[in-house]
Amino acid sequence: MGAIGTLLGYLLSAFILVLVVRVVLDWVAVARRGPHWVDRARGVTHAVTEPVIAPVRRLMPPLRAGGIGIDLAFTVVFVLALILRSVAFSL
Repeated sequence: MGAIGTLLGYLLSAFILVLVVRVVLDWVAVARRGPHWVDRARGVTHAVTEPVIAPVRRLMPPLRAGGIGIDLAFTVVFVLALILRSVAFSL
């Protein structure tokens, strides 16, 4: 069971890394229009992470705070991935 847990832990680590890259690229896109590769990289990170985040977002729609929406679904997925990674590595 240790090899399976380790493999699952590494897969979750890679997913967490993609989540972090998604956040950074989204911030770059909001701050200013980045180079063309930023848009392509954002597309890749969204394609990988959105299938996991979208169902959570349906359960927890973004909170409205004035003119901004705060997406808690991303945070929930990030925290759950961290917890699951810890559990996987302990198997």
